[in-house]
Amino acid sequence: MPERIYLDHAATTPLDPRVLEAMLPCLAEGWGNPSSVYAEARDARLRLAAARRLVAELLGASPAEIVFTSGGSESDNLAVRGIAHGARGAGDHIVTAATEHHAVLHAAAALERDGFRVTYLPVGAAGFVDATALEDAIGPETTLVSIMLANNETGTIQRVADLADLVRAKNSRTAFHTDAVQAAGMLELDARRLGVDALSLAAHKFYGPKGVGVLYVRAGTPVEAQITGGLQEKERRAGTENIAGAVGLATALRLAVEELPARVEHAAALRDRLLEEVPRRVRRSVVTGPLDPDRRLANNASFCIEGVEAEMLLMQLDLAGIAASSGSACTSGSLEPSHVLTAMGIAPELARGSLRLTVGKDSSAAQVEALLELLPGLIERQRATARATST
Repeated sequence: MPERIYLDHAATTPLDPRVLEAMLPCLAEGWGNPSSVYAEARDARLRLAAARRLVAELLGASPAEIVFTSGGSESDNLAVRGIAHGARGAGDHIVTAATEHHAVLHAAAALERDGFRVTYLPVGAAGFVDATALEDAIGPETTLVSIMLANNETGTIQRVADLADLVRAKNSRTAFHTDAVQAAGMLELDARRLGVDALSLAAHKFYGPKGVGVLYVRAGTPVEAQITGGLQEKERRAGTENIAGAVGLATALRLAVEELPARVEHAAALRDRLLEEVPRRVRRSVVTGPLDPDRRLANNASFCIEGVEAEMLLMQLDLAGIAASSGSACTSGSLEPSHVLTAMGIAPELARGSLRLTVGKDSSAAQVEALLELLPGLIERQRATARATST
């Protein structure tokens, strides 16, 4: 059977064997409930505490500032809804960007139904937040700003530290949250240096297990639990803790930090090849997101291709042995154009032909070349079929 080529690491990554090795003892031996008092519980509690300390160290935080969750979406919801409700006595206004992940945008929409006011910031053609618009949006009743560190569709890297400084200068009581789910494993993550009050991660984006994430919450930041029914995670998130998941996340994050320079160098070389060759080989195709390599995730190459329906193209690539995406995996079944691309000013009909290629630590130059050889022909055949059926 021919080798499958996986170019959708922004959607999820395979579990690193070293992470699995760290998790297995927790499943076989450390299965106790850490909230109980007996020996099995104490063993589980020690494993959980060690994972929390490691994550805190890697993020430049204290263990008490680390909340384990079920993943990035829950972390985003706990940050956006939890901080908004926790600080409601001080104001009812939050600010976010039009290009955020739906985990943030839908949480913001839920807050609007609860009576909060939400400002959705515009972005430029490369997806960057307008700093002046952000500064103008901040008022005395703004309690939260949520701007993602790196976009999941276009790889756009926001200058979060600068934006956080701007917010703090305008209203020192406003909390700043960043969705860093796509950034882990590709960017340095230090909560203190970023200047944020909350930061979301998901383990499966950096070769950890699915079903576990982290929310860093700076000490003193008010946050109201969104899952209630227990006192776990310092009353910020009820539910018996996922010990194996927490250990897996901590191990995967440690490896991501230790191997960051090598992973970035490897991914950037493949990304640059894709960004250069796809527009050259595929007629009427354009790069989406920043052209400056320093402002774009090292593993992300995204395009819009005229005269193509993304869903059909992805099916043809899959039949040819290549896994790719048209953008966010959470909306891959939708016929609607990407909200990220339309917010960047891309026409809906062109946005429907989006293609996202995201490489990983085990991707190879040969795999990229195979994709480049195959892609132009698939696109021309689809265009020819579309022309034939329209006449």
